[in-house]
Amino acid sequence: MQQATLEAPDISCDHCIQSIQKAVTKLPGVQFIAGDPEAKRVTVEYDPSAVSLDAIERAMEEEGYPVKK
Repeated sequence: MQQATLEAPDISCDHCIQSIQKAVTKLPGVQFIAGDPEAKRVTVEYDPSAVSLDAIERAMEEEGYPVKK
């Protein structure tokens, strides 16, 4: 398992976190995702042999929360 913390400046509330969680947990290999709306960050634990970090970022972006690079 790998862990990554992603910054998404458009996160503003718990609903944003829930939307991201719903989209990202659909991906194979994602084990855990939690967010902090005040810090505008999500932390995700995933299996890199099953899903790439790029795919996780794309899922977030498709929900309307682009990841700051």
